[in-house]
Amino acid sequence: MNRLKDKNIVITGASGGIGAEIAKLCAARGANLVLLARSLDKLQQLEIELEQKHHVKVEVFQLDVANTDQVREIFGKIFDLFGHIDVLVNNAGFGVFREAHEATMDEIKGMFEVNVIGLMACTSMVLPKMRERRFGHIINIASQAGKIATPKSSVYSATKHAVLGYTNALRMELDDVHVFVTSVNPGPIATNFFNIADEKGTYVKNVQKFMLQPEYVARKVVDSMLTKTREINLPRWMNMGSVVYVLFPRLFERIGKRMLNKK
Repeated sequence: MNRLKDKNIVITGASGGIGAEIAKLCAARGANLVLLARSLDKLQQLEIELEQKHHVKVEVFQLDVANTDQVREIFGKIFDLFGHIDVLVNNAGFGVFREAHEATMDEIKGMFEVNVIGLMACTSMVLPKMRERRFGHIINIASQAGKIATPKSSVYSATKHAVLGYTNALRMELDDVHVFVTSVNPGPIATNFFNIADEKGTYVKNVQKFMLQPEYVARKVVDSMLTKTREINLPRWMNMGSVVYVLFPRLFERIGKRMLNKK
């Protein structure tokens, strides 16, 4: 429980959902926080709440991770304030559920710029100091969609496949310098993610009974911080599907097509 005390933790996409819940749990364990998101008002409210309740240092910055120049600027300010970053949680991301022929180029570019390029840009800012200190942890919030693609999530799944590929390679690159790298692969979570992703509410209606609570996912993430955890797969039974998919992809797609078409 004392592992995070006085550690410096940066969380992107921290204005709501699991990002905000991760921030609350980290503050409760004595960590100093940097919270990043596009919604500055929500961040400022969270900052006041956490500082008053837990008496920890909290800094907030408005950041669109798709803007790589802004990423460079903000992380420069973070290093000026804190000196180093112990844990980076790449949580910022969004999805739009459409069939491939319906997705616009703006939507495609937007998802890749936030989910992939933004994640890589933030990670690249912390890597030199983590390597130099031989200490740190990078946690990338991916998705079960990065393991099993489903109808109407072709672009979103592609971004999460990219995140997993990057994360797995990064883990091997950093192993010798004792920097931990973890991918988090949740199923659907009850957050406002679906306000954009699922405009008609079809998917939420079909999977509501399987939805994870953000507090539960956040606790699993925080419990893993500064430990050598390779992956967090939630729920476990859903991850078994990805194992079967790797072993028997053609059979899985044929038999599971109707089950997977929930959007």
